Amino acid sequence: MAEHKTATREEWLAARKELLEAEKAHLRSGDALARKRQELPWVPVDKDYVFETDHGRKTLAELFDGRSQLLVYHFMFGFGARLTATRQGCTGCSFVADHFDSTIPHLNGHDVTFVTVSIAPLDQLLDYKQQMGWRFPWVSSEGSDFNYDLGVAFTEEQQKDGANYNFEHVDTIQPQREGMSAFALDDGVVYHTYSTYARGVEALMGTYQYLDLAPLGRNEDKLEFPGEWWRRPDEYGQP
Repeated sequence: MAEHKTATREEWLAARKELLEAEKAHLRSGDALARKRQELPWVPVDKDYVFETDHGRKTLAELFDGRSQLLVYHFMFGFGARLTATRQGCTGCSFVADHFDSTIPHLNGHDVTFVTVSIAPLDQLLDYKQQMGWRFPWVSSEGSDFNYDLGVAFTEEQQKDGANYNFEHVDTIQPQREGMSAFALDDGVVYHTYSTYARGVEALMGTYQYLDLAPLGRNEDKLEFPGEWWRRPDEYGQP
């Protein structure tokens, strides 16, 4: 462990109180940011997207499952680090998805439905879901423009010529990227209200919030890239 300064309990308490004021300011700033996010204008969805689900084909409106709000995680499947023949889910997206199941009953109880969407065939998604022991709803947008229109999947031409990702032009882009989108259903009309990409999905990764409380924090400074240490739960300790 790296060297760190030590102090008396009284010195620590004084420093901790100073930090507390900064933490409170950060939380208040986060509250204000959330209000700005909720004040974004809504855009009517004018395409008839259809998804394959384990309960048959469903439209985007039907994915709300009787609720007025829908959160969609765009899961990279068949692309990403450390894939195997039987484990085609992106390692990073798998790390994010490990946080989903426990939140869903609480979201549902607050009028929010949560689903994960990938462009791979449904049987492959459900097989990987079973391998990972997940319970959250996972649907396929294969054959649909959904993930392409939401800015997380890219055509071969876009991969050669560049495309917009995270609201800016990227000269070279991977076939898929991660993201999360929010929708509202009001009087039968579906509205796109919000999308976030790249580090924006960090809000879904509770592990990082725990690490931020640990003595060494995220401890990623010397890694080639921040998520280099991520593994599927049963792969820690493997090269």
